[in-house]
Amino acid sequence: MSACKYINIAAVASSSMLVMVLVAVVLNVQGINWLGMIAIATGGGAACVVMMIWQCIIMHQSQAEVIDAVTHIELLLEGKAEEGRFKSRFGYDGMMKVVADAVEQVRGKQSQLLIQKRELDIRLRLAEAEQKHLVSILDSLNDAVVVTDSFNELAMANTAASRLFHFDIDESKRMPVDEVIADPSISRLITDIRESRQRGMKRVEQRIMKAGEESIYDVTLSCVDAEMQPSNVVGGIEEQVNAGVVTILRDVTKEREIAETKSDFVSNVSHELRTPLSSIKAYMEMLIDGEAADDETRHEFYNIVQSETNRLSRLIDNILNISRIESGMVRIQREHVEISSLVGDAISIMLPQARAKRIELVQNSVITGVQVFADHDMILQSVLNLISNAIKYTEHGGRVVVSLRVGVEGEKVTVSVTDNGVGIPEISLPHLFDKFYRVADHKNLAKGTGLGLNLVKHVIETVHGGRINVESTVNHGSTFTFALPIADNT
Repeated sequence: MSACKYINIAAVASSSMLVMVLVAVVLNVQGINWLGMIAIATGGGAACVVMMIWQCIIMHQSQAEVIDAVTHIELLLEGKAEEGRFKSRFGYDGMMKVVADAVEQVRGKQSQLLIQKRELDIRLRLAEAEQKHLVSILDSLNDAVVVTDSFNELAMANTAASRLFHFDIDESKRMPVDEVIADPSISRLITDIRESRQRGMKRVEQRIMKAGEESIYDVTLSCVDAEMQPSNVVGGIEEQVNAGVVTILRDVTKEREIAETKSDFVSNVSHELRTPLSSIKAYMEMLIDGEAADDETRHEFYNIVQSETNRLSRLIDNILNISRIESGMVRIQREHVEISSLVGDAISIMLPQARAKRIELVQNSVITGVQVFADHDMILQSVLNLISNAIKYTEHGGRVVVSLRVGVEGEKVTVSVTDNGVGIPEISLPHLFDKFYRVADHKNLAKGTGLGLNLVKHVIETVHGGRINVESTVNHGSTFTFALPIADNT
């Protein structure tokens, strides 16, 4: 081989080495064994140098992004090596321009990648913020929410769901739904609607154990649109992917109880209205037909019609009074009321009802001169309701006692109505003053609408700022007590 040829090879190798060093320096590549690179360059020729340049570049950029620039350098170097006249065609300045152009392309790609990275970071932060916002919204709901994916695994749930089914949200993610939800009826519903890919919503009513008691839940299941799910292609055939399911569970136990209570109320009111109306109609027809042949019979019929009319009027008044008090539209006429006299009037009114059952109705104590500043008719109606209930739920031959007592500090007067009747179960006591509520065991003993005690509570507590309570023992009787502030006579 001639000396000139060796010189040309050396020149190519030296130029290649220069290209490699310049590219590495511009890209700020760290950890390069420069002596090793020189040895490779001098021993392996231009092709080895090109490969080293390529390796330096892809340490920071993807091969796909910079392949054009590196290929350009490779072609230039290979062409000059074959012709053996690198210096004569390009020289040192030409080679530097080629390297500078290639580096500029790489820098441009790097800038684009950095911009894309920043955009992705921003989108990621926005997505994380939206997810946290969604989780906060779900956790604020009283309804339990469970979201499963296309593999029937838990994807998302809120705090209400974790409390209802007793699972930890973070630990249960990506677990099969039948392992997360202990209630087999609910997990079966989710699995069934997922496999059926049913469009739209499905609503069912389900009973679920909650805090040791059976509660009624309105369960709404919605299958995620299958078009939003990715498809699998196996052997050239597209397979439909099972969709995920969103399940919402709402506790409707109270709503069902209220609906049932209202239904009972309507039924009771209808019966209570129908009974006096039927009596009035029957006796009026007998009077019209002349069946009351003498004055005594006619007078008896007239009294019955009047009594039933008054009963009907009281029922309607109770309903209207409760409605007015609750809406704040009741008209209150306060005056100084002598409480002992009022109780005496109530006993006189209720004596016929007590005597009909041979019940002893007495006023245990008389306190004169004690007055309350109240609506006379409302307080009188409250005492009448309490005495009437005592008579209704006391057996024939029983006893009802009305007592008056002034408090120790002389600020309040207490009225008590005590009977020795059937008593009230302890479980019913907290609900006794609820609207429409009637003790289940007492429904066959006496007719009623469940409004009387609710009205008394409203009159005593809402209107007059007093307090009412009850003590009762089954088969021994009950005591209803209310207290009102004593009026300042000054």
